[in-house]
Amino acid sequence: MKGENIVRLLFVKFNCHTIEKATMMSTLKRRIAAAGMILLLARSTGFPQEAGAFNGTWKFVPEKSSEIDLYETLSLEIHAAKPGVSLISIWGSGTVFKDTLTLKTGGVVNTIPVRDRVWPANVMMGVKMEAGSVQRATARWEKNGSRLIVKKEYTLLVSEGKRNVAESDTYDISPDERMLTLTIDRSTRKTGPAMRFVFFKTDSIHLAQSAMAPRTLTYFMKLAANWEISGSLPENALLISLQGLANTGAPRLYFVYPENWDFRFTPFMLDYLKDKHHLDFDELKSPEAALAQFKSFVKGYVVWDKTVRSSLIVAFTAAGLERAVVVDEDQIPMVEKAGLKPVADFRGKFTGQTDAQIFQWEYDQYWNRCSKDFLVWLGGESGATMKPGIADFGIAKRAFFADLSTKPSDTLEYALSNKIFGGMNRMAMLMGWHSYAKDKERDYTKLASHYVLRVEGLHSMPNLSFSSTLPPLPGFQFKNHHNLTAGKKYIPKKKVYIACIQTDGLGLGAWVKHGRGTIPYAWEVTINFYWLAPTMLEYFYSTATQNDFFLGALSGPGYMYPKAVPPEYLPEVVSTADSLMKKLDLNVFEIMDYSQGATVEGNTELTKSVVDAYYNGMPDAIGFVNGYAPSYTFTSRRGVPLVSYDYYLSKERPEADAVADLKELAVLNPLRPYFLLLHVREWSDIPRVKAILDKLGSEFETVPLDVFLKMAGGQPTFQERFLKTK
Repeated sequence: MKGENIVRLLFVKFNCHTIEKATMMSTLKRRIAAAGMILLLARSTGFPQEAGAFNGTWKFVPEKSSEIDLYETLSLEIHAAKPGVSLISIWGSGTVFKDTLTLKTGGVVNTIPVRDRVWPANVMMGVKMEAGSVQRATARWEKNGSRLIVKKEYTLLVSEGKRNVAESDTYDISPDERMLTLTIDRSTRKTGPAMRFVFFKTDSIHLAQSAMAPRTLTYFMKLAANWEISGSLPENALLISLQGLANTGAPRLYFVYPENWDFRFTPFMLDYLKDKHHLDFDELKSPEAALAQFKSFVKGYVVWDKTVRSSLIVAFTAAGLERAVVVDEDQIPMVEKAGLKPVADFRGKFTGQTDAQIFQWEYDQYWNRCSKDFLVWLGGESGATMKPGIADFGIAKRAFFADLSTKPSDTLEYALSNKIFGGMNRMAMLMGWHSYAKDKERDYTKLASHYVLRVEGLHSMPNLSFSSTLPPLPGFQFKNHHNLTAGKKYIPKKKVYIACIQTDGLGLGAWVKHGRGTIPYAWEVTINFYWLAPTMLEYFYSTATQNDFFLGALSGPGYMYPKAVPPEYLPEVVSTADSLMKKLDLNVFEIMDYSQGATVEGNTELTKSVVDAYYNGMPDAIGFVNGYAPSYTFTSRRGVPLVSYDYYLSKERPEADAVADLKELAVLNPLRPYFLLLHVREWSDIPRVKAILDKLGSEFETVPLDVFLKMAGGQPTFQERFLKTK
């Protein structure tokens, strides 16, 4: 901005206010003098006067930018002034990583200590900064201050060791000074679209606004797709409670859940039960018809209060103990017409109370009568919505139901959660899921692991009261599709080998979608289902293709965090898991531990003592995999490797970006063979994964997981790494 423009701007500003003339002239003179001094300093130091347009806070424009792993968003704060520039990058909104660079400009080499291992632009790659090292950077203004180029040199830790990386970050401001584009270019990223992030100035209101989906007597029903309290939840809750009573001891009532339900297999498994188990199903089409059919299993009804959501959760506990169905006020005439009598009425009982108070009352009233082997956490969705898919099983088992925070800072709810978890038998089943509105998965699983409870999710798990009472077909054996031939040597070539594993078990995501079987693919098996839902596992084993390989999950006989399990109980946990592995013909086991936080802001690596427990407790395993997003523990013993994920493929990641990520990992890990373990988010389908893999080129080869591990164990190019303990 020219000096005369500054003077004109100051006159305009003062004309907008009513100020006494003398005061105005005095202040004006001082500001003109200050403006002249700024111009003089800019000319004398070579600092571009236009660079001041960078100053301020810049907000992310996602639709014009590259996709950001995990963090999803990025904001910038820039302070450009003599003698340099300060760049503050804030990655994420809920999960946040803040990176501050204060640099002298003009080509001066700045030395910056690396204090955190996070590599924020690509956190789903198995790459981390070397904490304790130094980063060297230069900053230079170009194009009269409308461009800032920051060049960096730093060290990354990858599965094969250390790699030096050169990075150039280019900040370009638009001519109207309202838009900013950051382009990141790295020496290791050879292909794919440029990494480009676009921002607008937060005081640009217009831009902010513009930037801003004999015959077996069995029955089935189709549940409504609405799960809101004001919608179909009351009807669905009544039916699910009835299902739990009807299926106690035998499979009698099966539900087909809506198409958008978390677990997609319910209509497909119904067909399997008809075709393979020869079950003859009649369809029930109304709650009245279902109640009439199964009235003999029902002793009464429990009324929940639609104005207090948590009263329904308490009602499920009472229903299991009293063998009753749950109803809201509007359904009372229907159940009384069927001859049922009230056994509990919670209308007005909990008005104005907190969840801590409500569930404490429930604990005092019902805890001593409830099972100590099965516990239901009916979390997940919150507010006006509830998806109590697991409630039928909890009612059948007379379980205690709750929805409390397991986050220590929520002191009252945490204290009650702690008491409830601690009151269960060791190795008891914790069914359901944590509340998405209260705490995190890692809070919930960490506390459960501390008490050696086995987590089985989700809250929306369907038909478990049915599946748990139906045995497999006579003579059925669980047989995996192994790819290794005894006595054959598997010698890797100088290639990048990829093995794909689908996240979060069999029931979610891609199993029933088109494309399964076209590429080698591994699937996580919930090993407790061997006894908990054998027919469900029979369905998956029976419909697997030759390219579908199963591995055991997750960390124990159920979802657990081994670092949170008391060390004296970890051998029992691993041994129990190993016995189930053998019954299910599994020889690869998956470990995950978020007890010290998630991949980026925490530490998911394993200690040597934890790894020792798995090698000792699973002597017949051919390999172990670790992590969810990338993790950093690697070892190999007697040809049996433990390999952590080097890449996490989210459903949002554009295919071109994923291809570039994988190719960059190959550059960062130049030793061949390089073993790249890929975790695929459950909502990604196989054609999408295959399209990405097909674009990688001839140096890459996708192989079955067991072949991958056999080669990795025979010729490990990764460096052994454990979590260091004090």
